[in-house]
Amino acid sequence: MNWKRLGKIVVIAGAAGFLGVVAISSLLDYAAGEKTLATSEASASLIARGEYLARLGDCAACHTIPGRPPFTGGLKMGTPIGAIYTTNITPDPTYGIGSFTLTDFDRALRFGVSKGHTLYPAMPYPSYSNTTLEDVAALYAYFKSGVTPSATPNISNEIPFPLSMRWPLTFWRLLFSPRPAPFKPGSLDPIEARGAYFVDGLGHCGECHTPRALTMQVRAQTRADGEAYLSGAVIENYFAPSLRTSGHGSLADWNIEDIAEFLKTGANNHGIVFGSMTDVIVHSTRFMTDDDAAAAARYLKSIADKGTQTFVYDEAAHHALQKGDTGKPGALLYLDNCAACHRPDGLGYQRVFPRLAGNPVVMAPEAISLATIVLEGSLTPRTKATPAQFAMPSFAWRLSDQEVADVVNFIRSSWGNRSTPIAAESVAKLRKSVRSN
Repeated sequence: MNWKRLGKIVVIAGAAGFLGVVAISSLLDYAAGEKTLATSEASASLIARGEYLARLGDCAACHTIPGRPPFTGGLKMGTPIGAIYTTNITPDPTYGIGSFTLTDFDRALRFGVSKGHTLYPAMPYPSYSNTTLEDVAALYAYFKSGVTPSATPNISNEIPFPLSMRWPLTFWRLLFSPRPAPFKPGSLDPIEARGAYFVDGLGHCGECHTPRALTMQVRAQTRADGEAYLSGAVIENYFAPSLRTSGHGSLADWNIEDIAEFLKTGANNHGIVFGSMTDVIVHSTRFMTDDDAAAAARYLKSIADKGTQTFVYDEAAHHALQKGDTGKPGALLYLDNCAACHRPDGLGYQRVFPRLAGNPVVMAPEAISLATIVLEGSLTPRTKATPAQFAMPSFAWRLSDQEVADVVNFIRSSWGNRSTPIAAESVAKLRKSVRSN
């Protein structure tokens, strides 16, 4: 007998059996939730609740783009296997979700299964898996009765065969996506639990702020999964900073009010939003109720690691610049290009030009965010709370790769900032990436 071959058969059969059990368990979850979902009616209050939840889930950021009607998709998302385009989620029966039953909608939202095929995990269904059945019903009511249907065709994905086959995604989903289950607060107090429900669920904060494994799943879906949870990650030429309270480059120096204010306005005394987080503020978190924003902030502040350090300001760089001492590499570049807005002392102007001293983005483990902002420029978001916009111009045309590296390194090593430098070669690669986008 070929024992090696028999062993392979047993392993394959065992894996298939495991996945089969998980799949059957998922079907039982559908059946268990169907009764609860089916009793929901599309009342005005339910639709309004669904609209609020859709904003918390930031559905518009991916499914609403300029030039197309609301929620008709069309956003191009680059992935390692090719381009994926977001889909029409209006109640149109042909191109949208008009034919979806409530259970169909639930399967897509929480399980990642849409009309017989697994969704690409660009849709953050692993995070949405903790959504309560009542909130699923509210979202369904909104998208079926509160959104205008649009017969806008979907754009075909640009993924070559055989990578375009969906069936392997079934195994990814069963292995790496949590089984949908209503959120449980555990030992959290009611306010922190309310914040965790948003942060881990519809807010899907970990999709950007938690590093991913080689198999592309986030390394820690919840707080119980380890210290990788919300510890920061590189995404779209930026470093999404740590949301843990664990020292430099984190929320250690922000209090609950600072975090809540940032979620509602995109700015506070410590900094101003940038990059793709700007869209999150504009489309999602600025609509949070004060209580929900405060709950999310309180939960984030509760994630404290051992050895938490606060920032200590150092006046040495300020005094040197005041005396005209520009011997440190990047110092003269800073005076010529940055000091007018961010000041020689690095303290900036609150809610207009962010302080650089003690800024979590500046002190992040990766210099990529600061270098990208220098190359691309930045624009503050326009919200009801912050109607005026302020712009930082791109310096890509003005500064060489070495000069960008020098000024970034000067900022990351002055006024008490203590962060690793970036090399000119890395700036050159980043410049090419910025141009291609």
